[in-house]
Amino acid sequence: MTGLKYQLKSVLRDKFCLMTFLLPILVAVALNFMGSIDLSSLGELHFGVLENDLSPQTVTWLEQYGPVTAYGTQEELVAAINEPSTNVIGVKADGNRIKTAISGDELDIFRQAAATLPALYEQREHAGQTEVQVLERSDILENFQGIFIPAVLIVAMFMGCTFNAMNIISEKEDGVAFINEILPMSPSQYIFQKVVVGFLFGSLSSIVTACICFRLSWQNFGVMLALIVLSSFVAALIGLFIGRLSEGLMIGVVYIKIVMLVFIAVPIVCALIGVSGPLAIIYNIVPSHPAFDGIMALTTEDMGTAIKDVGILAVHCIAWFMLYSLSSAHCKRRAIHEPEKCLICGGKNPSP
Repeated sequence: MTGLKYQLKSVLRDKFCLMTFLLPILVAVALNFMGSIDLSSLGELHFGVLENDLSPQTVTWLEQYGPVTAYGTQEELVAAINEPSTNVIGVKADGNRIKTAISGDELDIFRQAAATLPALYEQREHAGQTEVQVLERSDILENFQGIFIPAVLIVAMFMGCTFNAMNIISEKEDGVAFINEILPMSPSQYIFQKVVVGFLFGSLSSIVTACICFRLSWQNFGVMLALIVLSSFVAALIGLFIGRLSEGLMIGVVYIKIVMLVFIAVPIVCALIGVSGPLAIIYNIVPSHPAFDGIMALTTEDMGTAIKDVGILAVHCIAWFMLYSLSSAHCKRRAIHEPEKCLICGGKNPSP
């Protein structure tokens, strides 16, 4: 218990660790908030005209397509058109017609609208007789949230990897690793002490994120909890490997970035390209893939797939735990007898 208290104090002092645990929660809140924002105004046309230049009928016609702002001078109108943060289309009278002016840095849709507007104005009487059907606009973020939210939850699950790796690396640099060498501590006790904090905080961050993003039944929440617990445990074990293999802080950061990139990229790519069959089985070697697949299955009420992914993660937990236990025992034996031949740490860190 003394070792666990020390690890907890280390977490509370480390702002980087606290940030990594809180970041997925903040992102989940932001995604939920953005999902309720109406972004349709971003694609709306905006027109700028000179006062007393266009007839009231023309201004009324323009207002059917977007807001119209009147400017007192030509300079003010040009400044509004050239403003990089806007997509204002300038409209001026040209006899019985109209002409448009743009700055050229607008999106293609606004440039096309500016080019089409004069011809549309000439045909406005015929266009007025055309029956228009207004279709309901779907939520812009709705399709993306199906991937964003599970991806954020994956990040939360595997945050324990970052903590455990950085914790071991900092112990190496501070000399605490040498103290661990002489402590009467078995490999299983060392694994428990190192895994438990990253595992608990990663699980807690994931549970809070899941509660924010999902509205699950008790049965589905039980499966989600199993996915979270198993994924967090695997991530914590992988963090131990990264910490043991890293000789310094910068190398450890590089390893963490590579692992996190693989964890996030593999399941997202599989979801986007629709991987199935034998290839999907191969991708299950990456622990984040069954976790991501299980979360996606829960959102579609596919309980069979979710339970299958729980089983795959359970196999990952057993395999990674056995691998780390065997490597620790091997490392300790080599560090005592042949330190220069130790493949795991080269005899520099013969901790359990």
